Amino acid sequence: MRILMVQLNPLVGDIPGNTRKIIEAASRGLEEYQAQVIVFPELVLTAYPPEDLLLRPSIDRRIESALVEIRQAKIPAWLVIGHPSRHNKRLYNSLSVIHKDQCVALYHKQCLPNYQVFDEKRYFDAGTDTCVLEIMGIPVAFSICEDLWEKEPMKAAARAGAKLMININGSPYHKNKLAERQAIIRERVEETGLALVYVNQVGGQDELVFDGASMAYDVRGELSAMAPLYEEAMLPLDCELNDGQLQMQPSEIAPLPDFLAGVYQALVLGLKDYVRKNGFSGVVLGLSGGIDSALTLAIAVDALGADRVHAFMMPYTYTSEMSLQDAQAEARALRVNYQVIPIAKIYNSFIQALSDEFVGTEMDITEQNIQARSRGVLLMAISNKKQLLVLTTGNKSELAVGYSTLYGDMAGGFDVLKDVPKMLVYELSRYRNSIGSVIPQRVIDRPPSAELAPDQIDEDNLPVYELLDQILELYIEEDLSAEAIVDKGFERAVVEKVIKLVDHNEHKRRQAPIGVRISKRGFGRDRRYPITSGWQLGD
Repeated sequence: MRILMVQLNPLVGDIPGNTRKIIEAASRGLEEYQAQVIVFPELVLTAYPPEDLLLRPSIDRRIESALVEIRQAKIPAWLVIGHPSRHNKRLYNSLSVIHKDQCVALYHKQCLPNYQVFDEKRYFDAGTDTCVLEIMGIPVAFSICEDLWEKEPMKAAARAGAKLMININGSPYHKNKLAERQAIIRERVEETGLALVYVNQVGGQDELVFDGASMAYDVRGELSAMAPLYEEAMLPLDCELNDGQLQMQPSEIAPLPDFLAGVYQALVLGLKDYVRKNGFSGVVLGLSGGIDSALTLAIAVDALGADRVHAFMMPYTYTSEMSLQDAQAEARALRVNYQVIPIAKIYNSFIQALSDEFVGTEMDITEQNIQARSRGVLLMAISNKKQLLVLTTGNKSELAVGYSTLYGDMAGGFDVLKDVPKMLVYELSRYRNSIGSVIPQRVIDRPPSAELAPDQIDEDNLPVYELLDQILELYIEEDLSAEAIVDKGFERAVVEKVIKLVDHNEHKRRQAPIGVRISKRGFGRDRRYPITSGWQLGD
């Protein structure tokens, strides 16, 4: 039996387009690979996650129309297709096995994830039945994503006589996620003695990135096949049953990127698909001469090409000559569209208009924010005029503590670095320079500064980033209390300052643009805290 793992990049909600992709991929799988079983990802007809599109009244009609179109194609192979299905007024996350013009099996997902970015219990009821279908003499069981992370579904399949488990997925990326998946798969194979085929979605969807890495493990728990990460792929796999034992022939195993390369590729794919799927002609960003905007520029060029990236340096009195030189060097190295627009006249116009309101007051952060908002107005105007997506350049550390300006440097549609802590920004910048030098070394070496006041550096207002990032990870990603963080050896005053800043700035994060999620706890679907709250420090 030849199985073809089809790692697709579908578009959420585009049921007709996704249906065409399925039929085209299946036809190609027959012609190029002589595939007999063709496996697609979880909810591939809607793409994952469809969210409240599942509540639309027409969802059932649209899905049924798509399934009819697939059956009418009469493809002479067993197609494993994920989709929502409704039975007795209950909606399920399901898969159908379609052979020629017939649906020969239907399975409903049993384990519904309701943590991190998942909220499937909002939409779906859980299935209860095991599904085992004999295909070409091999008893094959089917399951969907989270079913693999629980023990019972695969054990039940083994008790029902299955020799092979096919598991379809919409499993999003976060750092080290692949290693977690592989450990779970090996554990399930060892528990049951079943070989396993795992097929995953690939592509960017809003803040989520699906990394693909579809794979197969034989009955010994050894990797037999793996598709590439971060790209569409078709990967064939041959299986046969000998003396009651399923044997897999080793197939292609794609090389794995190292940690930094994997994170960088996830950021590139997330931005590329957000721009492509939303129909933007390109992007525009402010280039400050600092490291965050430099890394954002490099990612944008790698995702879209230099001709679709527009960068603007918008200097003011406090902008150093070094920043001007470095911004120009970055733009030249990456060959992007680059211009300089000074903001002094714009800033002075705002100050003059506000002169009566500001009588008798001292200069403070208000004037700094006006500088940032002057830049935001320019970028948004260029966005409107040229149909470009504005990229903001803030990192996770800054967003966590509110070191950013609403309607200023936070004004935009997408933040590539939203889930990237400051110290990881430095590591990724060095990684990108190892491929080709595009970020001047002194941008990496110099102390970070917003340059909104004379001789300003970030550490005037924040703990050093090496320390800040450690505290933020413990508080945000690991949910430790202030007391627990202090017990790990951090100074109480610093911990309490950081936590107060995080808690106080929820209102800013709620208004921030979305960005690529690379951690288990990004600022978005993962972390839903109230803006108005009486929660006390240390709890």
